[in-house]
Amino acid sequence: MMLEVDFDPIAYINEPRWQTSRLGLERIAAALDALGRPQDALSFVHVAGTNGKGSTCAYLASICQAAGLKTGLFTSPYIERFEERIQINGKAIALDDLRDVTLKVRAVAEAQAEKTGDHLTEFELMCAVALVYFAQQSCDIVVLEVGLGGRLDSTNVIDRAEVDVITRIALDHTAILGDTLEAIAQEKAAIIKPGADVVSAPQADEVRQVIESVSAARFVCDTDLKDCGIEEQNAVFTRCFSYKTFSDLQTTLLATYQTENAALAIEAALALRERGFALSDDAIYAGIAQATWPGRFEVVAPGQAGQTLPAIIVDGGHNPQGAQALAQSLRDVFPGRRVVFVMSVLADKDFDAMIEAVADLADAFVVVTPNNPRALLASQLKAAVCNHQGLDHQTLKVVEATNYDEAFASALNYASAHDVICFFGSLYAIGDIKAVLRRSGVLS
Repeated sequence: MMLEVDFDPIAYINEPRWQTSRLGLERIAAALDALGRPQDALSFVHVAGTNGKGSTCAYLASICQAAGLKTGLFTSPYIERFEERIQINGKAIALDDLRDVTLKVRAVAEAQAEKTGDHLTEFELMCAVALVYFAQQSCDIVVLEVGLGGRLDSTNVIDRAEVDVITRIALDHTAILGDTLEAIAQEKAAIIKPGADVVSAPQADEVRQVIESVSAARFVCDTDLKDCGIEEQNAVFTRCFSYKTFSDLQTTLLATYQTENAALAIEAALALRERGFALSDDAIYAGIAQATWPGRFEVVAPGQAGQTLPAIIVDGGHNPQGAQALAQSLRDVFPGRRVVFVMSVLADKDFDAMIEAVADLADAFVVVTPNNPRALLASQLKAAVCNHQGLDHQTLKVVEATNYDEAFASALNYASAHDVICFFGSLYAIGDIKAVLRRSGVLS
């Protein structure tokens, strides 16, 4: 018999038999009922959308933490460590705490499975663990990121929220959520709860109409945002911007789209303030400045003059909109530089459109198969790049690598010190990419 001290919570939650995706709220609701409904003891900001969810959550959690609130943060996927998905005040759950809470959830999940024949999925287990942990730790506010969609996502088990946030909505997961913006918007807007304040990023007209049909919402307006450009000091880049009455904001999240995500977080913070949460302007400024979010146009090497190493970017953009935003950020932060793309994607993504988005910047593509059961093979991605009509195949270099170590070596071979190496295509690959960069001495 396994002793509790020997129980591995990560191995249990990640068991392959739990990893089939089965949307629905019945299992998670029943489990949380048996666990004493921990969600009822918490206040939430619930965040759905297609692009920018994680960054918006990071900004808002940073603001709340700067204001002195005990702030829970639940996000997915993790980048390097499983425990990253559950944080309080920027610190991931300790492994001992994860074990103890998972044992409680396991007891309920196993009893439920014995009774019904239907076990909680991996994401449902993780969501239950997070809610129990946040309640145990008496969090003042929890920033809760939707995993997939919204209506049937496990996080939608909560009955109320202080603020519901909708980031940019685009076509993604169309086989599950629908193949039109309106259909996807209906799924995501279903997180909106009676009595909650609703804030949204700018949206296409059909998306905006769906959101407004559910609830009155305040929308971030592009005309209220002023991007003041990139500043660099001692190899540290910051993006400066203003939003409404907040002037001279600074963020180390450099992508062009991050000012919109920051503005959305500011709107959510102001909504919380109106509901009685003590979030000062100083906390908003500090939270935006201190926010970190790995793998989103992350500059891991700045590529400064006088150095032999090119600039190195790690970006988790994994759909056409993300790739378009990446391309715009590269033009903005590294204008005129040649780019060697190290690309890996999942097979269910629109990789042809992703290639199209970055095509005019590409000097070379190094393609690699990510370590994921849904991966697109490198040979298939290479064929897609080679067959793409928008590329200059007379000069473009395309090479297939067997792993990320080989991919990075190939990229260094093609890139000069003035160029940019950009890893992109999948959030799930970032942990492996960073491990390579550590072995290479790029990251400490």
